[in-house]
Amino acid sequence: MIRVFIDGSAGTTGLRIRERLEARKDISLLTLPEAQRKDPDARRDALNTADVSFLCLPDAAAVEAVTLVDNPATRIIDASTAHRTAPGWAYGFPELSAEHREAVRNSRRVANPGCHATGFISVVYPLVAAGALSKDAALSCFSLTGYSGGGKKMIAEFEDSSRDPLLDSPALYAVGQSHKHLPEMQKVCGLSVPPVFCPIVDDYYKGMAGTVPLHASQLSGVSCPEDLRRIYQAHYSAAGGVVSVLEEGAPARIHAGALAGQDRLEIVVAGNGDRVTVTAVFDNLGKGASGAAVQNMNLMLGFIETAGLNLE
Repeated sequence: MIRVFIDGSAGTTGLRIRERLEARKDISLLTLPEAQRKDPDARRDALNTADVSFLCLPDAAAVEAVTLVDNPATRIIDASTAHRTAPGWAYGFPELSAEHREAVRNSRRVANPGCHATGFISVVYPLVAAGALSKDAALSCFSLTGYSGGGKKMIAEFEDSSRDPLLDSPALYAVGQSHKHLPEMQKVCGLSVPPVFCPIVDDYYKGMAGTVPLHASQLSGVSCPEDLRRIYQAHYSAAGGVVSVLEEGAPARIHAGALAGQDRLEIVVAGNGDRVTVTAVFDNLGKGASGAAVQNMNLMLGFIETAGLNLE
């Protein structure tokens, strides 16, 4: 029986990880009484007793939690931003390459990707890897998310009956181009410059659509959307259904909530021979957070990769 501890189990990501694990027969969840949830000694004991610990904490608290671990056998999956570009940490997006999958499988320190970053990287990484897109490309991305991505505070704000009427409409945020996901978006894709990034939060609970627009002049060896679709299909052919490519032309509308409640991601290619958009559709709490964390745990422990995930 594998012992698992969720440090920060009361947060949105922690709660969703617990939902995916509590029914499993191969997992024993370690829990702390409410009075000890923030007690350093109690947390230290749980972190070092567990075979795997999920850190669902603010960045500073996640860094502190790592310092509490002195058991060399303990595996850590950090859902915060703190270690996504840090040396010695595997980046937990196994579908990107065989090397990424092996790094997750063999590491004791895995950084879970950010939700917005998951959408951008899933679109851009395969094109750079195939030589269809230069690492020097000046890119942009707009990414639409449900309000659950903002955690408990934002959820309460949107679900307050006396809320600000402006919340009825979509809101652009992080407009100063300093969003915390930008470093991993640039580094993991190997880009020389970060993209111009426009995240948008709207009045629905969960679901995400991250879109990268591209001109034909930015692409090499690509003459039509079907060429791009083939690149993605080849790249994600071994993704086991977690990442897939919409095989036919794009629908008239792409809904950010289309895969809400699922733990998979779908790539949608649209446009013409001059201009295209590539959109990653997924659940910001699924493949964008808790689902990805459980998938990484499965790989680290040698379980079936998709055990406990909802892919339908």
